[in-house]
Amino acid sequence: MANLKYEPVVHNHQAFLARASKRKGFAEAHDALELEYQLANQMLKARARAGLTQDIVAERMGTTKSAISRLESAGKKHAPSVATLQRYAQAVGCDLQVKLVPQK
Repeated sequence: MANLKYEPVVHNHQAFLARASKRKGFAEAHDALELEYQLANQMLKARARAGLTQDIVAERMGTTKSAISRLESAGKKHAPSVATLQRYAQAVGCDLQVKLVPQK
């Protein structure tokens, strides 16, 4: 299983957002999940940089591919704990940093 090569799926996020932003209520829903989207984006980029599949990350974390899929998806249903994020970061060769930034 460790021989699997990661090949990212081509996705034009800007084009997706341009189409989706025309739908009623999209902007409010998207804004409400902004932090989750940022986290999911960071996770996907880290895994891609490491050249890993969800299967390999799951193996390294001692979990399942479906659990990794849930972690990498934005949404309030599956808010990961800091401990889980630390394990994910370690699995993809990263350090986890969390900071609080004063509001403007």
